[in-house]
Amino acid sequence: MPSMQVTATPGLSDKLPGVKNAIAVGAGKGGVGKSTIAVMTAVGLAREGARVGLLDADVYGPSIPKLMGLDSEKPSAREDRILPLEAHGVAVMSMGFMIEPERAVIWRGPMIHGVVKQFIEQVEWGELDYLIIDLPPGTGDVPLSLAQMLPLTGAVVVCTPQEVALLDAVKALRMYQQLNVDILGIVENMSYFIAPDTGVEYDIFGRGGAASAAKRLDVPLLGEIPINIAIRSGGDAGTPADVFEKVDDATRAAAQQFVRNLADGVNRKNAGEADGLKLRIT
Repeated sequence: MPSMQVTATPGLSDKLPGVKNAIAVGAGKGGVGKSTIAVMTAVGLAREGARVGLLDADVYGPSIPKLMGLDSEKPSAREDRILPLEAHGVAVMSMGFMIEPERAVIWRGPMIHGVVKQFIEQVEWGELDYLIIDLPPGTGDVPLSLAQMLPLTGAVVVCTPQEVALLDAVKALRMYQQLNVDILGIVENMSYFIAPDTGVEYDIFGRGGAASAAKRLDVPLLGEIPINIAIRSGGDAGTPADVFEKVDDATRAAAQQFVRNLADGVNRKNAGEADGLKLRIT
């Protein structure tokens, strides 16, 4: 298994002992595959040899248990610590483990802040190179609570190529900037479709919108992930490694390059902080 160099975000271990980096994955609107990208990130980094945790902080629509094949599992506890579950080489904790699958979560801000605080302070994450945090879509309470509790390494914003999705993605990006959270980059999901019978590419939702937005906003474009049946079926089956094993070469390469671009961006960002600089990844 490959290994990667992993630097640490200054000050994070004071809040999360043993955790080197905490990366928020967010989106301006639902339906863009944010949780799928969070899982792809976590599993991809683990396949590169990193120690990875995945926190499902999407309290209103926790889908990580299903995507990771853990929807019938429950975490255990040791004394006053919650022990995350493990799947595909990733430590996993989710609000979905705490409630019935079809139960709606109807909470106000203080209750949400409390459960996020519990996930941060009471889960026994152990030694991690990366903690990937899947956030609810939009600009609500959870990102604010996280930014108040942790010196986040940075945020990844997920979007699709349509103009309406990009407008909302920019709002999410601006929110992180207002919270003084560095933007690690934008990833365009469902970027294009490669017909399996002909190999022809189709831009079903348009294409290149994220690249244009990233250039205009002076943030990195981390990747363009195509539509692929194996990604959808792997999510339904709880087999997220399918995106690295059961897809065409182009899709596999796009997913791997996205993960490596993110890891490289984290290292460069941490190096910039160590030097007292704010580096932009180009």
